Amino acid sequence: MQAQGTMNYDIVICNNTMQFRVPQFIDVEDKIIGSLTLKQFFYILGAAGTAFLFFKFIPIKIVAFLLAAPVSGFFLALAFVKINERPFMDFAESFFSYLLRGKVYVWQQPKQNMADEDLAPLILETTKDSVVEKANRNKLHEIAFGLDVQKDNSQEESSK
Repeated sequence: MQAQGTMNYDIVICNNTMQFRVPQFIDVEDKIIGSLTLKQFFYILGAAGTAFLFFKFIPIKIVAFLLAAPVSGFFLALAFVKINERPFMDFAESFFSYLLRGKVYVWQQPKQNMADEDLAPLILETTKDSVVEKANRNKLHEIAFGLDVQKDNSQEESSK
């Protein structure tokens, strides 16, 4: 069993005559103070410090508690909460940058104000085009169906 804070070197890579030991679990932070990492310890220390300051300088203890609870809760969330295996700090940073950053909606194009008189000829043109296109499509379908029927009839006659 390994002591905490030491690296595990299980994989050995051979390169002709040289061997290299590759450290494992390098993304796991070392436990410095008890079962806490240094970062977690400082977040807890920050939560306790802000709660202390609220209770020290605000004479009404209920108001001090109402102010200290969310701030301390935020610090504790920074220390212990992970969302999708990512630290809460990444989530909070993304959240605040989304709130403060300007938003550009590319898919919303500016609308032009057209008078009703300008729209009437445009609507008439598009309906004419769609009717002509539909008629052409129907004619093509009839011709293709006629060719298929003639083709089937000729195959039946040749098989007789």
